[in-house]
Amino acid sequence: MSNFVDECGINVCAGDGGAGVVSFRREAHVSRGGPDGGDGGNGGDIWIEADHNIASLLAFRDHPHRRAKNGTHGSGGKRHGRSADELIVRVPEGTTIYELEGDEILADLSRDGDRWLAVRGGRGGRGNARFLSNKRRAPTFAEQGEEGEEKWLRLELRLLADIALVGFPNSGKSTFISKISAAKPRIADYPFTTLEPNLGVVKIPDVPEFTVADIPGLIEGASEGKGLGHQFLRHIERASVLLILLDLSQTSEFSPEHQKAVLENELSSYRPELLERPRLVVGSRSDMALEHLKFEGERVSSITGEGISEVLYRMGGLIEEVRSRKPVNPTRILHRPEPEGLQVKKIESNQWEITDRELVRITNLNDLSNPDAMAYLQDRFKSMGVDRALTRAKVKKGEIVKIGKLEFEYEED
Repeated sequence: MSNFVDECGINVCAGDGGAGVVSFRREAHVSRGGPDGGDGGNGGDIWIEADHNIASLLAFRDHPHRRAKNGTHGSGGKRHGRSADELIVRVPEGTTIYELEGDEILADLSRDGDRWLAVRGGRGGRGNARFLSNKRRAPTFAEQGEEGEEKWLRLELRLLADIALVGFPNSGKSTFISKISAAKPRIADYPFTTLEPNLGVVKIPDVPEFTVADIPGLIEGASEGKGLGHQFLRHIERASVLLILLDLSQTSEFSPEHQKAVLENELSSYRPELLERPRLVVGSRSDMALEHLKFEGERVSSITGEGISEVLYRMGGLIEEVRSRKPVNPTRILHRPEPEGLQVKKIESNQWEITDRELVRITNLNDLSNPDAMAYLQDRFKSMGVDRALTRAKVKKGEIVKIGKLEFEYEED
């Protein structure tokens, strides 16, 4: 089984918050000590972070679940529970994150250190000491810990390479990258020998080192999914320079002109902007070419070494030019936008739902069977403008309103 995985699903589950506690101070000579219940600790968040030391998504193929720890419960004497540490899930540079079912990009971690908050840990519940007021002298309720968020995500890896090798199957790409770098791809004399991308680092005198990706061979219709299609075309997206290798050997089924036309058409069909990038067209396997073959361009032979040095310096020159135009971007921390304001939505003919995050959180944290807790919730609903929002939404008497786990019939004042 291949050790290179460039697409997988992952389940991330943040930690639950610890529960607050109901407690009253009990001490000799203190007849009415008052509430002293401590708060629960917060559950751990889960961040997904790009790490240049990770090469593929292999770690998630057989073990897709990641769970952060829970916060601990509060206790008497106003002792608060401990909050859990955040969990960092490390992925390769160039990882794009989607919802499991859908094409909307949630985050694009293209550089080492880029991180994205995948799921938030649950907030710890407040102990009854937090609810002491002039109106409520002996609160008999505390908040439960909030459940941590959980979701399934889809991760896709697009290799980060300076140069992508593009060509037909069995056109000499793998032999070429093994000649110019320390990469050791599988090499054989039949099409589709390379079934996974290979990365190599090229070091030549007087030129900064650069990376080259050997992309599995493309065929006509690859942009529509034929052959290995989209599975490997996406690895070309991040390359700064394209090196198109055309097979010049006598055994090639197609002429260099036909190969070039097909490859450029497939790249254009997949992403038209790919052809706007610097590219170098090189004829490979020149040691096996017919003498009268007409080809205008660089020729290389990975067997004899013909033209290798010249092409490498041309590749290095293009990379230096591209790098000089690119701004240096700092590490990014990506946060999800928060919905704003209290929103009332009609979900059925006589049912409504309020989706404000803070309001739902307060509701779910409280014990809805405790009369004191329900009285507290009613006060909070009024202060947060729930009644006004329901009136503006034209909710009618007797219709069902849902706020988190709470459902009630609407009664007009």
